[in-house]
Amino acid sequence: MPKKKSATSLAQQSVGIRLSSHEKICAERMNNLITSIQRLEKKVDTLSDSVSKGKGIVAVLVFLGSIAAAAIGFFNYKWNFTTKVLLLI
Repeated sequence: MPKKKSATSLAQQSVGIRLSSHEKICAERMNNLITSIQRLEKKVDTLSDSVSKGKGIVAVLVFLGSIAAAAIGFFNYKWNFTTKVLLLI
């Protein structure tokens, strides 16, 4: 006659099954979290690169604008000076 399984062994077996399924669900959640964090890190890297490029472009534009303003001011002053000199003659 085969031995009957005791109630404790059945309970332990069902708890083991529940824990293993819970661990599978948690492992899947953790994998999803890891992949989403990796995607976010890539996005942050690309955004920081874009911001750095933008800062460089703004600096170049400010430099070129200051040179243009200086040139316009210089020629405006020179034009005003020459017209005043011509008016005096």
